[in-house]
Amino acid sequence: MPLQPTTSAHLDHVLATAQHDARLPSVVAGLVRDGQLVWSGAAGTVDGRAGGPPPDADTQYRMGSITKTFVAVAVLRLRDAGRLDLSDRFEDLVPGTPLGVATVEQLLTHSGGVQAETSGPWWERTAGGDWEALVAQPVGARFRAGRRFHYSNVGYAGLGRLLEVHHGRGWFDVVQKDLLEPLGMRRTTLRPTGDAAPGLAVHPFADVLLREPEHDAGAMAPAGQLWTTLDDLARWARFLAGDTAGLLSADTLAEMLEPHHVVDEPGKPWVAAHGLGFSVWNEAGVRYAGHGGSMPGFLALLAVRLEGGDGVVVLTNTTASPVTGDLTRDLLRGLAEREPRMPETWTAGGDPSLLELVGTWHWGAATQTARVDGEHLVLGEPGAARGSRFRRVAADEWVGLDSYFAGEPMRVVRRGNGTVSHLDVASFRLTRTPYDPDADLPGGIDPGGWT
Repeated sequence: MPLQPTTSAHLDHVLATAQHDARLPSVVAGLVRDGQLVWSGAAGTVDGRAGGPPPDADTQYRMGSITKTFVAVAVLRLRDAGRLDLSDRFEDLVPGTPLGVATVEQLLTHSGGVQAETSGPWWERTAGGDWEALVAQPVGARFRAGRRFHYSNVGYAGLGRLLEVHHGRGWFDVVQKDLLEPLGMRRTTLRPTGDAAPGLAVHPFADVLLREPEHDAGAMAPAGQLWTTLDDLARWARFLAGDTAGLLSADTLAEMLEPHHVVDEPGKPWVAAHGLGFSVWNEAGVRYAGHGGSMPGFLALLAVRLEGGDGVVVLTNTTASPVTGDLTRDLLRGLAEREPRMPETWTAGGDPSLLELVGTWHWGAATQTARVDGEHLVLGEPGAARGSRFRRVAADEWVGLDSYFAGEPMRVVRRGNGTVSHLDVASFRLTRTPYDPDADLPGGIDPGGWT
């Protein structure tokens, strides 16, 4: 559904203001909703000079570390195909490497303790060699594997090498054939092609520009080399929002977006974490997922609001600016406030057979209410105490989805006449009355009863 002209005008103004105030040579941005690019805009000139060519949705920019998300999805596809396990040690899958005992999962979540950068010259500004040259520098661990979050570009170089070892071809060829081509992302490439913006540095104290180098990073390329366009990156935002075109299951995508390790900044509350390749964070209680990107001459950001799926992408050709985070927030806020989602029409579509499970239950002397929400049975309030949603897996068999009871079984126990006696939730007995003596409670009931 197209946006109102006043909404588009507001978003255009937000983008133009950011380009001017942050002195961005050029910037393109887009908003995704319900599987569609509902707004896109561009500001500035590609070369940063008056009269220069304007950017558009087909202008290539370097995406930087958003590259890592493609590598991560390709690794999870290997896992789903049964060719590796996330608990496998990297050195067992890629023999002869110096990355210690870090597992695949730890490299994906930046918790393998691997050093952040290479031991050689600044890899983002110098041409790179092959994998053997990289590990000979040498590279190694900074922390015990699994101890803490420690962002590692070198770790993702290792994951790129893992793809090559398992597929017998280059990592980008794997990404291109298995992800980019099926998604129609034909303007996402290893090196710039066609209409591509130059990487530029803007002097912090003067309105002058410096062109940044561009090169093949070799073995380090999986950490941040890919080039893309607004249209292509918007397609990847749709992927992150759930439109995976069958290339990744919904369960695996959800697993990738679970917070695995918090990003611990001294003196600050925990608001950000890292999943399996994607960053996840909270802003005012709203959860987002995505990734940022930074390479000399370029900044990029991809963010999706997980509830509802609204997404934003930003690409700009400047080396340093804090504006991308503020710009993504302003654009998403403009969409949400000026084009609020219409609530879905309520219709009666529940399962009457579940009425025997709803209402008041007692866990000892505590009281919980059960209700049906779509296909789920909800006990209490998920996220509060031991409240959880449960999904039915068989007749009278359910499994918890949240918090304490995530993955735990719930069994509906019936009397001989078929009526419900009680619920067995991970060995806890929930009864219709407190400490129901007919529910065969473990430990029994004091014969004196309530006094």
